[in-house]
Amino acid sequence: MAKGFGKVAVLMGGSSAERAVSLKSGAAVLAALTERGIDASAFDPAEQPVQQLIEQGFERVFIALHGRGGEDGSMQGALQTLGLPYTGSGILGCALAMDKVRTKQIWQAMGLPVAASISVEPQHTDIDCAQTLHQLGGRVIVKPANEGSSIGMSVANNAEQLAQALSQAFNYDQQVLIERWIVGKEYTVGLLGAEALPVIRLQTPHEFYDFDAKYQATDTQYHCPAGLNDSDEQQLQTLAVQAFDALGCHGWGRIDAMRDEQGQWYLLEANAVPGMTEKSLVPMAAQARGMDFPALVEAILAQTLEA
Repeated sequence: MAKGFGKVAVLMGGSSAERAVSLKSGAAVLAALTERGIDASAFDPAEQPVQQLIEQGFERVFIALHGRGGEDGSMQGALQTLGLPYTGSGILGCALAMDKVRTKQIWQAMGLPVAASISVEPQHTDIDCAQTLHQLGGRVIVKPANEGSSIGMSVANNAEQLAQALSQAFNYDQQVLIERWIVGKEYTVGLLGAEALPVIRLQTPHEFYDFDAKYQATDTQYHCPAGLNDSDEQQLQTLAVQAFDALGCHGWGRIDAMRDEQGQWYLLEANAVPGMTEKSLVPMAAQARGMDFPALVEAILAQTLEA
């Protein structure tokens, strides 16, 4: 199989707010592909024009770019124009998955469970923070619509905190999601092809699973098995597949969800290009299924061979 890939570019770095994370993912992917005997090289689109992929003789691309410019459909469009096969979802799926507001609108229209929320833009300076808080249950989480890795996110319990949270979020995006706070446990489901991988439960002493809890803290815990009974695990896996398909995503990715104290599931967001270090969530779930990191990376790349 390795001989059939030709020369592979691992896209990493980029210019988004998630550049540092992407460099780590890309380095891990590159090392795994090399270990499997695949002719792979790093390519940072922030340092050289994407057209050079053709000039340098690359035949397919493993996308390890996170955030805007790599996970939002724009790079996917460029690669399609160049005629290069690439890993993961296409233009529309990536664009929708990157946009938390449109993701929620589609899921809601499909009858999938999401928390109550409203979206705001900078021109809405007259927003009544106290009324908004009351409308959404008194406690909210504020999210830039088009950022990942919990960048720009914060929790608000009163009107002053909400105003501050909005100001912070608008530093990252022109559209912001204000979402009702869910009291419960957080889960994530990795997806590979048409299959949902074993569920992982996330546990952190932080107020929520923020950037520090994801990448820097040493006290974040990952439970796999997740502690669900077989029926509940299957229900969440089915929900994750439905959520991924609803956005037009395919190939591989991840769906994040929460379950409140009454047992109700809520979809949080979709990830079209999740983290890919050996300690990341999709590799962790694949390992629980008996697939080591190099095998997972090659399996993802092998999807580019499919017609």
